[in-house]
Amino acid sequence: MPKVMQYSKGSVVYFEGDKDDRIFILQKGTIILSSIDVETGKEVAEQVREGEFFGVKSALGHFVREETVRVLTDSIAVAMTVPEFEKLFSGNKAIIMKMLQVFSGQLRTIHHKIKSILNSAEESIDDGILDVVKSFFDDENYVTTFDLCKRYLTKFPTTSHKNEIAKYMAEAKRKNEIEMNRPGKKAIEETAEEDAAATSENSTMKQFSLPAFSRFAKTYKPGEVLIAEFEPGDCFYLIKSGRVQLSKAMNGINKNIDVLGPSEFLGEMAILENTPRSATCVAVNTVEVLEFNKANFELLIANNPAIALILLKMFCRRINEQKRRLRILVISDVTARIGDVFLMLDETQPQQMPTSSPMRRFDVSIQDISHWAGLSLDETRDEINRYVEKRRIEVMENYIMVKNINEIQRLVEQRKNIRAV
Repeated sequence: MPKVMQYSKGSVVYFEGDKDDRIFILQKGTIILSSIDVETGKEVAEQVREGEFFGVKSALGHFVREETVRVLTDSIAVAMTVPEFEKLFSGNKAIIMKMLQVFSGQLRTIHHKIKSILNSAEESIDDGILDVVKSFFDDENYVTTFDLCKRYLTKFPTTSHKNEIAKYMAEAKRKNEIEMNRPGKKAIEETAEEDAAATSENSTMKQFSLPAFSRFAKTYKPGEVLIAEFEPGDCFYLIKSGRVQLSKAMNGINKNIDVLGPSEFLGEMAILENTPRSATCVAVNTVEVLEFNKANFELLIANNPAIALILLKMFCRRINEQKRRLRILVISDVTARIGDVFLMLDETQPQQMPTSSPMRRFDVSIQDISHWAGLSLDETRDEINRYVEKRRIEVMENYIMVKNINEIQRLVEQRKNIRAV
C-alpha cells in the first residue's frame, strides 16, 4: 500500500546517486529537486508543486537517482512502489498523457543539446531533405535512397531541390537494379527474412497478437524507410519483429543513432509534440510493425494501459541513455572522452568476464566508439591507436578488450580534472 510520508524542514528525501524504486506525490509543503547541469557544471533547482510526481524516471527506468530532493518547509508526500503506481494510475489517461508529453519534451531537449555539441548547424527543411538523400546515396544505400526520394517528392512537392531529388531517385533505381542482379543477392535477402522470422515473441508483444490489432500490421523489406527525417509526423510504430536502424544526417554524413528491436516504439515523439521527424528509420532486415496514427493514439492509450506504461518506461530508459551520451560529449579532452565511452559501455553491457576481474570485453567496433564519442572516424582511430600503444586496450576483429577498467576510470577523472583547471 502507498505510504504517507512526513518530512521536516531541512531533511532530504533522497540523494543523487541513491538506488530507490519509490515514486512520490507531493501533497503539501515545499520540495526542491537539485541536480548538476551536465554542460555548465552548475547546480539547477526545480520546485515540485503540490499534486505533482517526482522520482518517476529513475524508478520506472531502474537506474540511480539523478537529483537530490530537499525539503524547504514541513511537507507531506505519498510514496509508492512501481507496481503500486501502475495499479493506481495506468488507467488514468490524463496523467499518463501528461507524463508522456513531459518526458518526450525532455528527450527532445537532450537531442537538441547533443546536436549543438556535434556542431550540426540548423538548416532549412528544403536543404535538410536533400542532405538526407545525399547521405544515403553516398553510403550506397540505394533501396533507402529511392524510398526516401519517393517520400520527399510526395510530401514536399514544392521543394526547391525537386529536380536534384528526382535525379538521385532515378540513379538510385538504376544502381539498385544492377545490385539486385548481382549473384548471391537473393541469398542475402532470404537470410534477413529468416533473421526476422527467428525473432521470438516476448511477453510484451503477446498482448498485440489479438485479431483486433491485425488491421494495424505492416511489413517493410530490408532498406525500406519507415520514417524519413523532416517529414510530418502522423503515425508511430510498435516493432513486432526485425530490427530498425535510426540515423541522422549531420553535416552531410549519415550518423547512426540507435538500433531498435521487437517490443520497442518509434516515431512516438512526433505524435506527442506535433513536430517534424527528427531521424530516419530504416528496416535492417524484414520488419513487421503495428502502425498507429494520431487519431487512435489517445484511444489506444486509454483502452490499453499496458501500452502507456511501456511507453513511459521506454522514455525513462532513452532519457537516461541520452543524458549519459551527453556527459561523454561535453568532455573536451579527446583521450578522456574515448575513455568515458568505455566506462559507459561497462555500465550498460553485460560482461562475460569474471566479476572480480578488471578486464572487460566490449562487442563494439571503432566506428561504434566514434559514434558515441562524437568524433570523426580518423580522430577515433588515432586515439584508439594511442590506447593500444600504451597497452590499455586490444582491438580485435569483432570486439575491443580493455585491460583494466579501473585504470580507465582513473585516467578519465585525471584528464577531466586537468582540463577543468
